[in-house]
Order: sequence, then structure tokens, then C-alpha cells
Amino acid sequence: MSQTAFSSLSLHPELLENLKSLNYQEMTPIQALSLPDILAGKDVIGQGKTGSGKTAAFGLGILNSLEVKRFRIQALVMCPTRELADQVAKEIRSLGRAIHNIKVLTLCGGMPFGPQAGSLEHGAHIIIGTPGRIDDHLRRGTLALDHVHTLVLDEADRMLEMGFQDTIDAIIEKTPRQRQTLLFSATFPKQIKRIANAIMVDPVLVKAPALHDNSVITQHFYTITEPYRLTALRLILQHFRPESAVVFCNTKRETQDVADALMQNGFSALALHGDLEQRDRDKTLVRFANKSVSILVATDVAARGLDIDGIDMVINYHIAHDPEVHLHRIGRTGRAGSKGIACSLYAESEAHRVALLDGDIDPINDTEELPPVSLLDQSPVQPVMSTILIDGGKKQKIRPGDVLGALTGEKGIAGNQVGKIHIFDNWAYVAVNNDAIRPALRKLSAGKLKGRTFRARQVRN
Repeated sequence: MSQTAFSSLSLHPELLENLKSLNYQEMTPIQALSLPDILAGKDVIGQGKTGSGKTAAFGLGILNSLEVKRFRIQALVMCPTRELADQVAKEIRSLGRAIHNIKVLTLCGGMPFGPQAGSLEHGAHIIIGTPGRIDDHLRRGTLALDHVHTLVLDEADRMLEMGFQDTIDAIIEKTPRQRQTLLFSATFPKQIKRIANAIMVDPVLVKAPALHDNSVITQHFYTITEPYRLTALRLILQHFRPESAVVFCNTKRETQDVADALMQNGFSALALHGDLEQRDRDKTLVRFANKSVSILVATDVAARGLDIDGIDMVINYHIAHDPEVHLHRIGRTGRAGSKGIACSLYAESEAHRVALLDGDIDPINDTEELPPVSLLDQSPVQPVMSTILIDGGKKQKIRPGDVLGALTGEKGIAGNQVGKIHIFDNWAYVAVNNDAIRPALRKLSAGKLKGRTFRARQVRN
């Protein structure tokens, strides 16, 4: 039996059977390193980036120790954003589907408080949510954590970056001292070490090896003079012409300014940063994921929960302040067996940060010349898809199959002209080939979804 096979673990038989049905056979490095200690009840610090498999690691630990017949909150998972909380809840529900009557509740800001309080009255086994909303429920007396035996801090570094330290401390105060604590983080700054020392008992530290290497991700470094940084970015985008790219900036203001400047120069770009309203953030992420926007300009904090495959390239508009953050950034490309490109721009004032970067190339000695200025005469790459917004979602019982059926039914568009479909509580997004956008809008406006007519319109910048 392979040491990395899930069957080598002391998991409940129904969990093992379900893992087989999900085609989970071999553990990822972070799962193989952390799960034996998690299942043994030890406190664990796991360092690994998005996509390393950490959710299944702590999810299986929670599910294996759950006493389903005791209908009370036994596990609490804190996440920095609603998107990540939803993602974690979805995976835990999937991992635990063979165990009957498990109730998983998400408690996140940006959602109505009343229905959450109502759900809590009916009880739950596992709570997954953001610190602000969990704290709100504790203060209002709608949530009690007296029976929590497993506490998970997911993407702890990002929660601290977002200023949740005091809120996290207040929540942990309300959990039993006798508990298992699992902390997962992509980077390991001093703040994380401090919080780990304060809330954990003899934690086991595991670090997943980087899942990318230079044979998968090609790095390019370009030195620039400050007034021409934006021009350099445009030249790189025109030279490589990626279908999808993430441009990392170090501040929220810069993120918006760069996205605006790219749009003014004809690029398909959107900004992702902490000042966006939740609905605008959802819309931005959907449009980038469904290939109806080519370039996402983002801060590290905003992009931390970003788990989108098929990103052709990453561009560091400024060098990251921390070498680990640089690795985390470039690791968003070159996934799932595909090759990726990472480009970094730096001025002389940033050379000391570049020198600290770990890798097989010497970034300063191997700095390249920027592509020729004549490339600016070309038209930028435009996405082949557009997004349609439908004013109906989960609460109106709309499912992806309903949207697809409405689009491709009698006198509809071809199935291969429909891209990704994302359903939210009260609205839905569907990507459609540009050449099919008009007939798609006509079909949705004239037809019916669930026996009703919903407003549909194209999303524009």
C-alpha cells in the first residue's frame, strides 16, 4: 500500500469509500505530511499555497472526529473571505456526503443576518465563516462555541493582513481551551508565529513543497525607469499576448489606476481589491474565470482566494515585499500540467528585493530588454467571450442546466458557444461566445427559466 494513498490512513470506512467515488486516490504533499498528525488530534501548522489540497486535509480531520448524533457545533473554520468560505463549505460537504445528516453552515458578511440566525437556531455541526460575521453572531448571542473541539484558521496570514487579529482573538476566547487547533497559511510572517504560540499546544509544522518549478514557469525580469512602468507593462502584454493574465500591484490605489489605464489603452482589464463591494467582486472574478475579461489587476490580499486554472501569465507590476509572496504570485500560472510565464518589472530602488528572490536564475544578471516600442501600434488581445447577467439565481431555483437548456433549446445557440455558468443567490452569470451574444440575449429574454421570464443583459465595463 502506498504511503500517500488515502487508504493508508485511519479514516472511517464511509469517508474512504466516498474518497474513492470522488477519485481521490493519492494524497497531495501537504495532505500526506499533515493528515496523520491531524487524525491523531495534534495541533498542526500547515504552510501551502492555494491549490495545495489543504482544505481536504483539515476537512477530513473534522469529519473523522465528528459525532453526528450530537447535534451541536463541533468545528469552526475561519476564512478571510466569503468566496473562500463558500469554497471550503462546498468541499467539506462533498467529502462528507456519505455520512448522513451532517449540517454545515456558512456565516459570512455581505449576507442577511436574520436567515443565518434562523439556521443557527436549528443547529449545526460545522461552522465556516469570516471573522467579522462570526463575531457578530457571538456578540448577539445567536452563536455558541462551547462544544467546539476543532478550530481551523484558513489562510491565517491573509486574515491578519486584513486586520482581523483582535476579532480572531475575541472568537478564540469563546472556544474551549481543550481543543485541536489547525492553522493554514501560504506565508509565515512573524505575526503568524506569535498567534500560533498564543493559541496552539506543541504544534507540528508541515510545509508543502512548491508545486511549480522552472520547467513549468518561465520567469522574465525587466528593469525599468519609473515614468515608463505602465508603458513597460503594455509592451509585455503586447509581446506575449496572453488570453488571461494577472497583474499584481502592491496597493489598492495602484491596482485601480493600472486597470483604468489599461482599459483606456484598449485592453480588456478589471481591478480586484479590498474596496470593491461584494457583488462587484463576485462579478469581476466571474468575468475573469469565464474568459470574458483578459487581465485581472489585483492586490495580493484580494487575490489570495483566487483559484482559477488556465492563467497564462503573471506580471509583477512591482516586486513583492516578501520572497514567499513572489513565489505565491507566480504559482498562480503553470497549473494543472500547463506551462506558465511570470514577468517582473523593477526599478533600481527595488533591486535589493529582486536579489532576495530564490530561483535557478540570477534575476539581475539575466534581466532582459523590453520588447520593441513598435508593439504599441498593435491592437490588444480581446476576449472571445462575453458575460450575460440574469436577474434570477438559487433562490429562484435556477440551476446551471436550466440556463444551458434555455440558451440551446429550439432555435437557440450551439452548446459549444456557451461557457462557464455561475449561479448566486439572486442572480446568475453565463459566458457566451461574442458572435452568439445577440441571439443568446434574445433567447433568454423571449424564453422562460423555471416557467418565468427573467431580465437578461450583457455585462459591460
